[in-house]
Amino acid sequence: MHDSTLRLSGRRLRGLLAQPNVLFGGVYGAVLASSMAAALTEYGETSPSDRLSHAAWLLFTAAASALAHGYAHVIAARGNQARLGLRGSLRVMVEEWPLLVAALPTVLMLFGAGTGWWESEGIESVAFVFNIVLLFALGLSSARVARRTWRSSLGIGCVDALFGVIVVVANALIK
Repeated sequence: MHDSTLRLSGRRLRGLLAQPNVLFGGVYGAVLASSMAAALTEYGETSPSDRLSHAAWLLFTAAASALAHGYAHVIAARGNQARLGLRGSLRVMVEEWPLLVAALPTVLMLFGAGTGWWESEGIESVAFVFNIVLLFALGLSSARVARRTWRSSLGIGCVDALFGVIVVVANALIK
């Protein structure tokens, strides 16, 4: 019974990870979090109070981005002549939760640096590495859900992580 429960839970988790909104939000949230952390600390502001401010700004920006994406989906649905109504519109907006969830680890890292849980200086590098690993994991898991081989999936995960590095660096240079 226990083994079948674990198998069922694994199947549900794979199904959840395979949803386009989870993949999209996870990728967008990881890139947003890395880019914001890099942009906020570009000028060497590493004091604990700065880190607390950075955590708040990142959380606010991730929430605003999730709402903006949900709102854009609602407007796009109207363009397809769909009538979502208030409840349907709210459901579409709430489905952007993965973007916010993907940004939370970086928010927590910045918050922890701001409260003295760990060193404040260099935390953006830790967040950057974490988010690149997250992009790798999302690429790998999406490839596995698409029934790619392990070798192919690992390659896809690596390319996705590399592409994430390029996008984050480009965003940091632009800001």
